Amino acid sequence: MRFRRNLERVGEILAYEISKTLAYQEKEIETPLGIAKVQIPKEKIVLGTILRAGLPLHQGLLNVFDQADNAFISAYRKHHKDGTFEIKMEYVSCPDLTDTVLILADPMLATGASMSIAIEGLADYGQPKVVHVVTAIASEAGMKHIRRLFPKAHIWVGAVDEELTAKSYIVPGLGDAGDLCYGEKMQD
Repeated sequence: MRFRRNLERVGEILAYEISKTLAYQEKEIETPLGIAKVQIPKEKIVLGTILRAGLPLHQGLLNVFDQADNAFISAYRKHHKDGTFEIKMEYVSCPDLTDTVLILADPMLATGASMSIAIEGLADYGQPKVVHVVTAIASEAGMKHIRRLFPKAHIWVGAVDEELTAKSYIVPGLGDAGDLCYGEKMQD
């Protein structure tokens, strides 16, 4: 539970930092005692997450951007007997992304392959105005991969680890974030 809650906190902190970059417009809100002028984001915000490990990070973002729409992507490493893997994307649930601020979360950005496949898969739902990639921990290689493929995307990361193993695991990393949040799963 502590790991899940800490990922949620990372999401809240990074959402706060992202909020500083958004464009706002003034709106009048009626309170029980009068009219208040408040600042609200100009663009529609969509929070996307890669299931299952990204759910606590997503919740932290949603705690800050509580009016945001939501997108969910099932992407995972499909391991082969020879030790290699490929990224499989099986499910996407997403609103129209045209001219939105897309904030896409996954707790770890190792090679960047899952994130790039998710961003490419979401292209079928419209072109966002801006893309923010949110991750708790990343490798240098993963960040370079995203910057190369999506140079306009903004990357928000809690910590960067230099090493990526031959099996594409971040060192020292966190371990399997999905397993740490929700228990171990059987490998196929």
